[in-house]
Amino acid sequence: MTLKAVALGLLFAFLWSSAFASARVIVAQAPPLTSLALRFLLAGMIGIAVARASGQSWHLDRGQWRATLIFGICQNALYLGLFFVAMQWIEAGFASIIASTMPLMVGAAGWLLLGERLRGLAILGLLLGFVGTALIMGTRIEAGSDPLGILLCLLGAAALSVATLTARGATSGGNVLMVVGLQMLVGSACLAVAALLLEDWQVTWTWQLIVAFLYTTLFPGLIATWVWFTLVNMIGAVRAATFHFLNPFFGVLVAAVVLGERIGPLDVVGVLIVMAGILAVQLAKQAPAR
Repeated sequence: MTLKAVALGLLFAFLWSSAFASARVIVAQAPPLTSLALRFLLAGMIGIAVARASGQSWHLDRGQWRATLIFGICQNALYLGLFFVAMQWIEAGFASIIASTMPLMVGAAGWLLLGERLRGLAILGLLLGFVGTALIMGTRIEAGSDPLGILLCLLGAAALSVATLTARGATSGGNVLMVVGLQMLVGSACLAVAALLLEDWQVTWTWQLIVAFLYTTLFPGLIATWVWFTLVNMIGAVRAATFHFLNPFFGVLVAAVVLGERIGPLDVVGVLIVMAGILAVQLAKQAPAR
């Protein structure tokens, strides 16, 4: 793995994890689905404009369009929509830990549902990851975290797993930034319909809300997605997913620094176990078959 790939992986992990803290600020002062629909509309328009200015085309092949639609619906509308709603009731650091279980969900689904053979290291990693997540969930539920919010996050992580499986197909023909912009518009359209049906427009305007909205639109939204697609095309989805093992650490750290969320001893233990599990699963996937 080149130094450039490592740098992109670290950047993606940090940006992706920081989104939960900024989202927590947004949903405390504005309707979550409406805010997210506007975020994707703005980010998508910027992405498409920059892509067109750099010579990229929006004439995608059939496979790219299919993958772009699936990615836009599963990641942007379902995953982030469910997480934004859930973060009205649960903390940002906790939400980031649940989202980080995506590689574990992908590995478990392949093993249990698709009949994929897993190495012993991968099975150990799955067990560690889920044990660590269960430990954190138990402590947070005892501390008063909302069960409905946890359920919504788990459903969102499952949708993210489906989206991840389509990442390579979405950019296999190039036009990376154009695909990023288009899948954001897909998510925006889906969320706009849900927002019109389910939400009232009630906003508490503060400078914190404006900064959080702009940050999450440009950095975790547009730039992190472009970095992810670029990384997947550079080193492959399996190796790129290895960087997800850093997401629990960055997510809890950013939430603690920015929002002042408390980190207990069991949280630290759980995060370390989850990180070890995710890393083990990804390293097992990279190991050559015997």
